[in-house]
Amino acid sequence: MSRRSLHATAPAPAALRSRLDRAREAAASAGTDALLIAPGSDLRYLIGQAGGSFERLTTLVLPAEGTPALVLPKLEAPGFTDVPTDELGIELLTWVDGEDPYRLVADRLGAPRRVAVGDNTLALHVLGLRAACGTAEQTLAGPVLREVRMRKDATELAALRKAGAAIDRVHARVGDWLRPGRTEAEVGADIRAAMVEEGHSHADFIIVGSGPNGASPHHDVSDRVIEKGDVVVVDIGGPVPEGYNSDCTRTYSVGAPRDPEVTEVYAVLLAAQRAAVEAVRPGVPAGEIDATARRIIADAGYGDRFIHRTGHGIGLDVHEEPYVVAGNDLPLRPGIAFSVEPGIYHAGRWGARIEDIVAVTEDGVESFNNRPHELAVLDA
Repeated sequence: MSRRSLHATAPAPAALRSRLDRAREAAASAGTDALLIAPGSDLRYLIGQAGGSFERLTTLVLPAEGTPALVLPKLEAPGFTDVPTDELGIELLTWVDGEDPYRLVADRLGAPRRVAVGDNTLALHVLGLRAACGTAEQTLAGPVLREVRMRKDATELAALRKAGAAIDRVHARVGDWLRPGRTEAEVGADIRAAMVEEGHSHADFIIVGSGPNGASPHHDVSDRVIEKGDVVVVDIGGPVPEGYNSDCTRTYSVGAPRDPEVTEVYAVLLAAQRAAVEAVRPGVPAGEIDATARRIIADAGYGDRFIHRTGHGIGLDVHEEPYVVAGNDLPLRPGIAFSVEPGIYHAGRWGARIEDIVAVTEDGVESFNNRPHELAVLDA
């Protein structure tokens, strides 16, 4: 994929400047002298450009105080011409093969006490920066940027809303493709094409888990032939041009479900997912949303078949903070967006999951996915 496709729609310079300022403030509050941000979603969030991570160092040097600098190979500079560096107050520092980019960063920083490197920085660059920065303590930038990225602004929420509507339109068409005699891979290919048709830049992931494959939460697609009576988990998502992602799961039955237990179990799952969504409001700990879904499933006797957390944050990454999991005491706040996706899985037989992306509002919750949640029984 080209770098240009990764930043097809960038935020306005004023929005980026605000993000940079908030990141610097967060670094200062954390006692960190500078953030060193590698290519990826953090870089895209801060400057509107994700870049690419290779053996040559590219990093945004974002000091708590002082002028930020974008350090990158000179040969990569043409790919960053859309970044409004002047308006953002970022100095461009290029280097060529044979020069030491780590020393360039270290000289820029002076004598830092603590620097925070992006969570997804290649070990090659982490170690190079560590050697160049001498006695500076290295920490992760993730905990600093988490507070900045978790609460989405109106523009980000609009992009997530757009992504949710796009993936809903795809789910509305799944019944056209899911039928006996077709393979999971064939259905997945139809879904992939439809995701682009309905407004996604591309499909990030496609899960079509039929029959026993539905009991594997992170199944992909396979050559398994779909049979009449199969329960099928369809979990799909990807970015819209703004870079923000959809992620939505619905469960289908190809004709009446073969297993007589499906109706009863699915009713439990549906109640758990609804209750978890209804529990979302400002001030509620993230872990309580997980507990709400888990209590209903456990009380019905299926607790050992709910084998993953209830949800994850979403934005420029499909999975990001906060994680809706037991023990997470983070109070939910307006603008935080995440999935609510309990599942029940019967190993070797079938599985079911229901997933919506929701956002915390000032007084409750908004769902970005609005397709019916009931088991979709298709003609077969």
